[in-house]
Amino acid sequence: RFANYCMGLVKVLKNKAYFKRYQVKYRRRREGKTDYFARRKLIWQDKNKYNTPKYRLVTRFTNSDIVAQIIFARMDGDKVLCSAYAHELKKYGLSVGLTNYSAAYCTGLLLARRVLKKLKMDESFEGKVEVDGEMMDNAENADKKPFACYLDIGLKRTTTGANIFGVLKGAVDGGVNVPHKEKRFPGYDNTAESDNYDAETHKQRILGAHVADYMRHLEEENPEEYKSRFARYLAAGMGPDNLEELYRKVHAAIRDDPTHDKKEPKTYSKKKRWNRAKNTLKQRKARVAQLKQNFQYKIQKELIDDDDE
Repeated sequence: RFANYCMGLVKVLKNKAYFKRYQVKYRRRREGKTDYFARRKLIWQDKNKYNTPKYRLVTRFTNSDIVAQIIFARMDGDKVLCSAYAHELKKYGLSVGLTNYSAAYCTGLLLARRVLKKLKMDESFEGKVEVDGEMMDNAENADKKPFACYLDIGLKRTTTGANIFGVLKGAVDGGVNVPHKEKRFPGYDNTAESDNYDAETHKQRILGAHVADYMRHLEEENPEEYKSRFARYLAAGMGPDNLEELYRKVHAAIRDDPTHDKKEPKTYSKKKRWNRAKNTLKQRKARVAQLKQNFQYKIQKELIDDDDE
């Protein structure tokens, strides 16, 4: 009884006024696909730049592929300037391991060389031909401004050493200017008294040394699991001793020819119909005109026969 008397006023929050003023969030926010706070910052363009596009290096990972695209926003939707995918690396000799850090670097490199060749800037900005893991700034010592874009990682977590930064590093080494620091690259250690970035560690990650080390470890510990887990690597002739050489060849092949091979449209055989084909509008109008003409001819003939009688 005492609790009933001491109970305070409970305010009803979701009343009629609440529902009348409720505004539904954007569809892609409801689906959990787009971070509109980050998107608004990425596509914001100064008014004094008029209609100049603000390019984004959009990177997305799936279970079996990596998507890297150069995109700019317009009022009627985003437009894709250029794109590259990890499954395209099969053309350059890399058929397995298409979602690791090394493949992410190759995808970013492919995108950078492809977009620069499209804009006829590939000869002016070669980037870093030899992988060394060091920081790269394409704006330094350049006669003209490099192609600039900003990294868009979507809903991914920006953890140190994440594979998504492999695409960033590949694009920068390919000649595209993307503002960044070394604090999220593999090899950066912020636990020390002074921040330390080990470029050699990053270089080894780019050339697949982490995969090779795990292959050697698993081969010694459990040969059966090694053969099972790396079956596609072994079938493709990829072992722990030749991974670095393979990735170097892939980098060179991408620089030689980054163009996209257009697929020929598929030709489908004509399906057999089991019913009558539907007449077109032109055929239906022609049939109606013919019926009218036959009806008028029949009436005129009857009138002539009546006059003769």
